Amino acid sequence: MTIEEWLRIATKKLQAVGIGTARLDAVVIMEDVLRRDRAWLLAHPEHIVSSSEAARLTFLLNRRSNHEPLAYVRGKVEFYGRTFQITPDVLVPRPESETMIDHFKAIVVGIRNTSPKRKSQTKIHTPLRVADIGTGSGALGITAALEAPEAIVDLIDIDKNCLDCAKSNVDLFTLPCHVLLSDLLSETVDTYDIVLANLPYVPDTLTLNQAAMNEPKLAIFGGPDGLDVYRRLFKMMSVRKNHPLYFLTESFPSQHRQLRTIAASSGFAEAVEDDFIQVFRRIQATA
Repeated sequence: MTIEEWLRIATKKLQAVGIGTARLDAVVIMEDVLRRDRAWLLAHPEHIVSSSEAARLTFLLNRRSNHEPLAYVRGKVEFYGRTFQITPDVLVPRPESETMIDHFKAIVVGIRNTSPKRKSQTKIHTPLRVADIGTGSGALGITAALEAPEAIVDLIDIDKNCLDCAKSNVDLFTLPCHVLLSDLLSETVDTYDIVLANLPYVPDTLTLNQAAMNEPKLAIFGGPDGLDVYRRLFKMMSVRKNHPLYFLTESFPSQHRQLRTIAASSGFAEAVEDDFIQVFRRIQATA
């Protein structure tokens, strides 16, 4: 079988089950198996696929045709220009989450440019302390650590399997990030300057596409209105001795007004709203 023949068959199979990115997915799978980029594949349609390659292609194609997310089929995903290892135990990082990193970087630049007197007033730690709560694959926290090497970053999750994936990515990038098993902040004692939180925010009754339904429900659904986990986290922070200075969240834009109210009850005011992302800033320090 040639490359052209396999791509034609694979595309038709994926189209038949309603996958809108059928041709692209088939090309990506072939890139991984043949270890060639798409430019080479498309320039050599007559290339013969070996029997072992054909078997591997068929195995992966069948997984994708069952609406398994392509990231799980591949075992990896691109996030903020880097490749992260992915398992079915973790939520697949989304492009919209990259916006959180953009705002994180802007905050870090602001902190770097702040005068020593101002740093003392806001009690920013040296080095900067960052928590990625509900870390999953670790993509957010690890990216934060790579973009701000001066920061100490904790990767926190309630699921040990998620932390296993996060640890593999920490090792992949050879970072000193701490990996912590905790229900939100319940098992942590450190004080953080910045919290990144892409927590479950999908309402329990919302119907998702077939690919998303293959992802871990614990990482997706957040109660009747989707915000129960955020309520718990903000409540935890409200009783801690020190609040973080910045709190970055992801949720549906339609939930932002309600999340602003939840945040305000714990001493945070919205500083930025950008698509799915909200940046909250501490408005009062706890005693």
